[in-house]
Amino acid sequence: MDLKEEDLLKRNVKGISEKLKKAKVCILGLGGLGSNVAVLLARAGIGYLKLIDFDVVEASNLNRQQYRISHIGMKKTEAMKTIIREINPFVEVDILDIKVDRKNIYSIVGDIEIVVEAFDKAEIKAMLMEELLTNTNKIVVSASGMAGLGSANEIVTKKIKDNF
Repeated sequence: MDLKEEDLLKRNVKGISEKLKKAKVCILGLGGLGSNVAVLLARAGIGYLKLIDFDVVEASNLNRQQYRISHIGMKKTEAMKTIIREINPFVEVDILDIKVDRKNIYSIVGDIEIVVEAFDKAEIKAMLMEELLTNTNKIVVSASGMAGLGSANEIVTKKIKDNF
């Protein structure tokens, strides 16, 4: 099949495809939240994704993350890159298998304007917020408490600052 990028994006609102194509997003953590965000951004037509995680796919991930049985044992970054290629081969994807900390956060996110924080541990979330919201103008998207089987009506979104 001779697939063209515009064929995938025909249903986007007029003008949004060009904006998405120019956007760069860094996703920190490819678990339940990060793997789903990556897939949805690829489907929407994002131009560039930088995927960061240090973990491997385990069987226990399959009930809530975007991975398949064939991915068990693979690095999450490699598995997600494969999934994105199947969904939208026009997305530029860079991967980095690394644990994020204060020493490397700036080199990881670099000049990428939009950062999705999808970590499990509260102390890592807090460190990221301290660093990126205090010392940069990046747009940070973050979530907490998204796992579980509770009512979706309990989910609350808040815009805390213009970039968070």
